[in-house]
Amino acid sequence: MKTKHIWAFIIICISFAACRKAKSGGTADDFNTLKQTVLNDFVDNVAIPQYQNFSISANTLNTDVVNLDADATEANLAKARQSWKDLRTSWEQCEGFLFGPVEDDNYDPNMDTWPVDYVQLDSLLASTNPLEIGDIQSLSTLSLRGFHPIEYILWGVDGNRSAASITAREKKYMISLTKDLQNNANSLNSSWITGSGNFGKEVKTAGSGSTVYSKKQEAFLAIIEAMIGICDEVGAGKMAEPFDALDSNIVESPFSNNSTIDFKNNIIGLGNVYTGTYAASGKGIADLVASKNLSLDNKIRQQITAAINSFSSITLSYEEAIFNERPQITATRAALETLKTTLDEELKPFILQYITD
Repeated sequence: MKTKHIWAFIIICISFAACRKAKSGGTADDFNTLKQTVLNDFVDNVAIPQYQNFSISANTLNTDVVNLDADATEANLAKARQSWKDLRTSWEQCEGFLFGPVEDDNYDPNMDTWPVDYVQLDSLLASTNPLEIGDIQSLSTLSLRGFHPIEYILWGVDGNRSAASITAREKKYMISLTKDLQNNANSLNSSWITGSGNFGKEVKTAGSGSTVYSKKQEAFLAIIEAMIGICDEVGAGKMAEPFDALDSNIVESPFSNNSTIDFKNNIIGLGNVYTGTYAASGKGIADLVASKNLSLDNKIRQQITAAINSFSSITLSYEEAIFNERPQITATRAALETLKTTLDEELKPFILQYITD
């Protein structure tokens, strides 16, 4: 009797283990469905909503700058500054997926080139250039267009400019800059949606009719290469260049002291891509990884969180931190490099192994 109970227990254990294995791995059909859901949710829950928010925020900034021109109060200046920061938050998170129209049509350099060339900016303001939108768009120096000359005018070199000190010429320039930025944001948003460029459809139909991605694998690799790229851009570019040169003049957003927030938002955007969640909870690359390799998913999630949290140790503005918080910056850059390595050496091979269609 005792022997029978032991064998019954063994059979139950074997059956339970078999069921757990099947549930963990899933069927090929389940995984194929999940692949498509992940692409759909990246487009519908992450990319399009973030570009829509970017477009809305750009419209708000333009409105607030126009109001500042009409009534140069400190309150209106503070409102315009906050709108600029809100727009930066939206944009920097969008940089978590810099592929497609934003890269192909040069939106990024036309909106976010730095550092500002003060000499050429002052020369432009002193010239007879009408400073209309078309004049802004035809400027050969990209740093005189987009976010950072707006930042320069709103904050001034020392970050403490008064509303009354902004000249009529500067206001004219800033209105055209924000309108140009607004036009770019609206066009970028349109490039992803139905009825316009519809790049979102190209991602969703990867491997099944897309003119851009003949295989789903190609779309996933484009997403992951963008994740790898932003890790490298932040750690080895945006943070490293002023850190190595000990030069605060080449920090990304020096007038507003917003640089560290910019960097952090880049990685928050990467996290949104990985989980497939921004406007709503969805399925992301994380779900694909977890279905085959739960330990790798946990590793990537932990490294994303560690990288994001590491920015909190930088308590000074980045312009000051490159001199006085160098160990903290080094630790953050190391966290970014660790994440980048995992994405490149483990996540990308995962995609190549499991997504072949």
